[in-house]
Amino acid sequence: MKRVIYLMAALLVVTGCRKYVEIDQIGTRTFKYTSDYRAILDNNNIMEGGISLSIYSGDDTRLLDSSKQVGLTDINANAYTWQPQYWSDIQGDVDWEKLYKIIYTCNEVMNGVLTSEKGTEDDKKQLYAEALVHRAYSYWCLVSLYAKQYDAATAATDPGVPLLLTPDLFASLKRASVATVYNQIISDVKEAIPALPDLPDYNTRPAKSAAYAILARTYLGMRDFANAKHYADLSLSIQSDILDLRQYTTNIAAFPYRLNDKEVIFSKIVNGFTFQGIQLDTALLSLLGDKDLRYTLFVRPGASFFPAFTGYGYWRYRYSREGNAIANGPTVAEMMLVKAECAARENDVNTAIDLLNTLREKRFAAADYTALQAGTAADALNSVVNERRREFFGTGLRWLDQKRLNKDAAFAATVTRRFKGVDYTLEPNSNRYVYPIGQKYILLNPEIEQNP
Repeated sequence: MKRVIYLMAALLVVTGCRKYVEIDQIGTRTFKYTSDYRAILDNNNIMEGGISLSIYSGDDTRLLDSSKQVGLTDINANAYTWQPQYWSDIQGDVDWEKLYKIIYTCNEVMNGVLTSEKGTEDDKKQLYAEALVHRAYSYWCLVSLYAKQYDAATAATDPGVPLLLTPDLFASLKRASVATVYNQIISDVKEAIPALPDLPDYNTRPAKSAAYAILARTYLGMRDFANAKHYADLSLSIQSDILDLRQYTTNIAAFPYRLNDKEVIFSKIVNGFTFQGIQLDTALLSLLGDKDLRYTLFVRPGASFFPAFTGYGYWRYRYSREGNAIANGPTVAEMMLVKAECAARENDVNTAIDLLNTLREKRFAAADYTALQAGTAADALNSVVNERRREFFGTGLRWLDQKRLNKDAAFAATVTRRFKGVDYTLEPNSNRYVYPIGQKYILLNPEIEQNP
């Protein structure tokens, strides 16, 4: 956009023509055509951002190799050991900045697209709706990381995150409550749904399938299991294909890029982090077992990475041949697991186990697959939680599961890890499950309240 403005300014100097007088001033960002807004929302370098740092916080990651510990940056080490602050007064938080950049971009689109030129009304409404969904997803990420887990008893008073709904650069940054942020997410997505297609042209664009998936995630975090199941069902009614990992055991070159992955509902990836081999926890490896194709395909010895390390690391994102693009947006498998968890919590054991078996059948070679048997609702729920861990390891989503499952006595667990000779302990429902806000942002904006 700036290149065009500079070119027009140069033409004005050279020609002196009157028709170049009525141009936007240099440095002014002006979006005029509907296609301008499409280009903004299709800028995946910005709009595809999700969560990142939780990969180090969660118990799927365990840095047992001393070289991995020594090589970890200060920010990542702070997240790994659940420190009260991760960043110095001058360091930026990549996740915080990227997610709020997405939100600002969405607010710019919503502020102007409906009055833009050379576009149909349907196109304008769809772009407006896509911006709503991107904004909602970004707020879901933010409130999941930087606020307490949703609790109906305290959500109205627990600090959430700054809620910016216009592109006003001077808006208040006082934190809205957790309940207010969750309500905004739900409101944005529900408003968007009528103008969205069922499926997107590209999985980086929101569609109804993605909108329903985001609602399923949101309601699951709120422990509104009836609505979580309802929206997972709606998403699966549109998009239900899952990858059959058995197809890739002898032809790994055929493994799809994430943008061509039929299982991805809404493509979101980590924000600019460089992961030189994510060392996996031994308890996770034991849970997977060596027959699970998620182990044989997505786990590699540390010698496969550079620099090499002792132990085993997460490999799946390497198949997509897209650098460090670790995907953690909603998938078909996730919606199956959301539905299964809600069914188990409603004592519908058969539905929960059937969903797990449908998924697991595609995750084992035929000779190694054994169907799960229905037992009690508690057994089914435990199986779902374990399956979520097998399905999402290495993506950062496990941290969010740990956080929300602390509300269940059966799953609340104390996590310990040793780092550079010091032992660190994370208690269930600890304040350390709430990410600190970078001190840099509070110094610049004192109205932002720090987390305890």
